[in-house]
Amino acid sequence: MSLNKKSQQPNVRALAKEVLLRIEHAGQYSNLALDTAICRSHLSGADRSLLTALVYGVTERRLTLDYIIDALANCKGNDIDAETRTALRLGILQIGYMDRIPAHAAVNESVRLAPHKSAGFVNAILRTYLRRDGQIPFPDRKKDPLLYLSVSTSVPLPLCRRMADIFGLEKAETILASSLSCDKSGADVRVNTLKITPEALEKELKSLDISVSALEGLPEGLHLCPPGTGSDAFHAGLFTVQDTASQYACAVLDPQPGQIMIDACACPGSKSFTAAMRMKNRGHIYACDLHENKLSLVHDGAKRLGITILETVCADGRIERPQWKESADRVLCDVPCSGYGVIAKKPEIRYKDPADTVKLPGVQYAILQNCSGYLKKGGRLVYSTCTLLPEENQDVVKRFLSENPSFRPEAFTVGHYNAPGGMLLLTPDQGSDGFFIACMTKQ
Repeated sequence: MSLNKKSQQPNVRALAKEVLLRIEHAGQYSNLALDTAICRSHLSGADRSLLTALVYGVTERRLTLDYIIDALANCKGNDIDAETRTALRLGILQIGYMDRIPAHAAVNESVRLAPHKSAGFVNAILRTYLRRDGQIPFPDRKKDPLLYLSVSTSVPLPLCRRMADIFGLEKAETILASSLSCDKSGADVRVNTLKITPEALEKELKSLDISVSALEGLPEGLHLCPPGTGSDAFHAGLFTVQDTASQYACAVLDPQPGQIMIDACACPGSKSFTAAMRMKNRGHIYACDLHENKLSLVHDGAKRLGITILETVCADGRIERPQWKESADRVLCDVPCSGYGVIAKKPEIRYKDPADTVKLPGVQYAILQNCSGYLKKGGRLVYSTCTLLPEENQDVVKRFLSENPSFRPEAFTVGHYNAPGGMLLLTPDQGSDGFFIACMTKQ
């Protein structure tokens, strides 16, 4: 860990540099790398906030920052080593995209982060950026709109092109730009109605100086700022973190007390937890995941929340479990996906090439097809993802319905959204995660 020698306190910018190098070059997820760094350090609240802003800021704007650096240095990406480039990214981010950080501090601290041999180079680049008042021209929007979109939203060209093909250029820009303007200071949560009412929880959280607002169409949903996950209320199991769109999926599934439910891809467990609350902790939920080590998160979360009807099961959703055939009233298939609907929260996803996701629809369909066999006649099946690609969403459901005539799409309304055809796509610019929900019933 990087320490300030005078105070023996962690150097936040040096820590940010270490985390960023682990994300980009060791393949660590940004949230996990950041959580590990925070747990191992002894940062104040202000320093934790700064570290988070630096790590997420550089990760989500990496392509834009590199465009600026390469323009200033008149070079290509491979001409600058990883440590030097990371120091430059941190400097450009603080000067051009963060308030309340003096420019001279951003320059000086970034120079200290650079390897000794490149300190002068970093100093020169950042001072040139300052002299230009942060004004580096982006590609011409009219001549090359896709390149402009890529640089301005820090999204690689293949994904920009795919989003423009799906939504049109204007809507694609709105969606991708929303990931940069997303408020990351708060979180959506679901009140644990097994332990407390929404009104009582709101009163308790406000006494802790946590801002509380209601989520539209979700009586048990709140938005908290800050998220309050370090509070006694959270540790006492009075609420669980769950995005609005994910709560919508549970509302569409609508599990009832006494029913049997199968959550085919449950980890980290938020949908199973909300289902148990809607079921008033009566009935039975099988919360499944392919990876045994992930199920401990579900088990521990259920224990914190006081949920007793949840059973974790290590199971591959593609492989039949004959003992479950036609046994469930509700089946949820929240399948593995490309994740392009949640790049605001998981910024490294934006750099994934859509071409690398070609095998996912086959996996998704196999899970849906297999798990549909667990449903009783008259039961409800919900298929959901956190991606925006039709080949993982509508196309999977349409294929399933065409090959399984005993299933029918079920119209639904959730929040202020109507889905008369039984399918709903939420895009990130609508105030929630990008999310797809399809509802079907077995005749």
